[in-house]
Order: sequence, then structure tokens, then C-alpha cells
Amino acid sequence: MQYTTSSVATAAIDQMFRGLQGCLDKAAAHGKSTGVEDSVYTSWRLAPDMFTMARQVQIACDIAVRGLTRLSGAEPPSFPDTETTFAQLKERIAKAHAHIKDLDRAKIDANPDADITVPMRDQAMTMKRHQFLQNFILPNVYFHVTAAYLNLRNAGVSLGKSDFLAR
Repeated sequence: MQYTTSSVATAAIDQMFRGLQGCLDKAAAHGKSTGVEDSVYTSWRLAPDMFTMARQVQIACDIAVRGLTRLSGAEPPSFPDTETTFAQLKERIAKAHAHIKDLDRAKIDANPDADITVPMRDQAMTMKRHQFLQNFILPNVYFHVTAAYLNLRNAGVSLGKSDFLAR
């Protein structure tokens, strides 16, 4: 099997999105069984200066979509951050997943050693295309999916490593 930028990216992101959706399903079931509203979980924070669980999901989706779209040479879409329920967050993940599946794999895989420049807040970041995937997109997706998982664990949802890994 030949590893390409797109094959590595889609395999890793697919697994993270599956795990995240499974964690959201378990959280919804936990809330239903305990009488806790979705908004309690979606607004949960591990620390006062950290993003909410919902925001962690939104950012994970945005980084995956924007990063891979930029690697394909297209302009990334912008999704409004309005989700407040598990169903809405799962829809956000599904929308991100569908967008990624529709990207041109050949364009993502083209010239892995060429530079790519991407906007980062008030500046630009330039690196090799393969490094953009390895050192920015994937670590950030992992970080924000992990943060969402930890928020749910901290809120009392019974989750384990196999849930995170979609096993």
C-alpha cells in the first residue's frame, strides 16, 4: 500500500470523527438516562479559560476541513458555530466528513514537498505541504477531539480508550 497525504489524512480523520460521534452518542444516552440536558454537556469546560465541549468539536471539524481543503488548492468553506445539541454536533461532523470525502485526492497529494502558506490569526504560516498535514492538521484534530472526549469524561459520561479510538 502506498501512503499518500490524502490516504493518511482521511484514515486518521475518519477514525477521529467516528470516535467522536460514538462519544457523543454515549453522552446523549447518559444525559437521557440521568435527565441531564444536552446543553450541560455541550457547554462543559475543563477549565474556565478553555473552550466548551461543543467548541472543541467545531474546531476539530474546522481544522480538518480547512486544512485539507487548502491542500486541495480550493478555498475552504466557513461553517457557522451554532450547534448546542448532540444531534447538531453530529450533523456538523457529518457535514465536515462529507466535504472532505468530496475533495480532489490528486490535488491533495500533489507536490508534498512544495510550500504552502496558510493564514493563522494575524499572520501567515509557511511550511512544506506534508508537514502541514503531519505537524499542524492532524495534531490539532487529535488535540480538539481529545479535549471534547475529556470534557465528556469530566462531566460524568462513561467513556474509555476504545470509544475514543472507535474500536
